Amino acid sequence: MSPQELKSILSSGLLSFPITDFDQNGDFRADTYARRLDWLAPYGASALFAAGGTGEYFSLEQKEFSDIIRVAVNTCKGQVPILAGAGGPTRTAIAFAQEAERQGAAGILLLPHYLTETCQEGLIAHVEAVCKSVKFGVVVYNRNVCKLTPESLEILAERCPNLIGFKDGVGDIEPMVAIRRRLGDRFTYLGGLPTAEVYAAAYKAMGVPVYSSAVFNFIPKTAIDFYNAIAKDDHETVGRLIDDFFLPYLDIRNRRGGYAVSIVKAGAKIAGYDAGPVRAPLADLTGEEVEMLAALMKKLGPQ
Repeated sequence: MSPQELKSILSSGLLSFPITDFDQNGDFRADTYARRLDWLAPYGASALFAAGGTGEYFSLEQKEFSDIIRVAVNTCKGQVPILAGAGGPTRTAIAFAQEAERQGAAGILLLPHYLTETCQEGLIAHVEAVCKSVKFGVVVYNRNVCKLTPESLEILAERCPNLIGFKDGVGDIEPMVAIRRRLGDRFTYLGGLPTAEVYAAAYKAMGVPVYSSAVFNFIPKTAIDFYNAIAKDDHETVGRLIDDFFLPYLDIRNRRGGYAVSIVKAGAKIAGYDAGPVRAPLADLTGEEVEMLAALMKKLGPQ
């Protein structure tokens, strides 16, 4: 798949990030991971991001990463394209990006580099180095220590033809509008704030109708229904689901740092697709919180 073909696919439809399955010792479970992807693929997501943030990329060794991307690509072949997460220090990001390409992924989501602050020139050098290390499409994730200005993105757009997407995880309206207006159709634009559904209507109004859904991991029917309601400006359905599910869901998610991943794993277990525990430094939900989430899910009906 060429970068431009991937860009076209990412320009419409719902995206999602499968969680990564671990056993009680914290080792990758390929069989249940493949089963999860078999369950999710037919629901109609435009693309799946394996080993992304929700997939706990930040905790993976390269051998595990290779296994995860290989299983995802082989399981979803002919159904839905797989992009891989890649991030951390520049050389680490390059190594993971090249491995994802070798395993047959359609592209990568370039996650932020690790820890240190930097300047725009440093960010440009980092993103450019990763893009030029591979041939497939790259989507850059604007979040945390990686916050690119419109001017920086213009430079990268000129230097890196395979940089085809911009995912925003910051939520600052002014620069997002400036980027969207200045770069136009050069990129495909993705909403990337957790939990994305709460921000979906606002991002659509800014010209960013596509977003990635974490809850697709355990309530895929509802996630697709919500996306379709946003696309059709069905405000009644959007408001009902936000009131009945998403706002109470956020009340649980916001209890502890890192719960944006932990609550998704809890939801998958409730749905019958147990992905095992999260890895340290994340912490799993308490028993009481799991019961609260189960009650919310039950109100949505069968998925």
